[in-house]
Amino acid sequence: MSIKPKVAFVCTHNSCRSQMAEAISKLYAADVYEAYSAGTEIKTQINPDAVSAIKLLYGVDMAQNQHPKVLAQIPPADVVITMGCGVQCPFLPCRYREDWGLVDPTGKPEDEFIKAAKIIETKVKDLIRRIQESEIQLN
Repeated sequence: MSIKPKVAFVCTHNSCRSQMAEAISKLYAADVYEAYSAGTEIKTQINPDAVSAIKLLYGVDMAQNQHPKVLAQIPPADVVITMGCGVQCPFLPCRYREDWGLVDPTGKPEDEFIKAAKIIETKVKDLIRRIQESEIQLN
């Protein structure tokens, strides 16, 4: 049995997009990779609008199962996905890295959070496929 790769979703405050990616990954990718999220600095709570959107779409309550974390609080990652925060992310050692370039829905209407979640879901499912098909070299 092979060890599942660790995937870290990184965003500035670890309160919205990265948390959504962690929750969606835990729902769809638990048998393929271990999902974590973290930020370079953190807010005191996950964005309530992100929590609401994920609960509405997937029935997952991020407020109960997740909390904001800084990079030092997660295990070393094989894959690092940055959310597209428009800031320079610190170096986080990994075997593979990419940026998803997602627009931050913070402060926008609910439909923007739903749109962001659906984009993240599509990207998570593509990441699963690429890991399974070894398009992402982790060895």
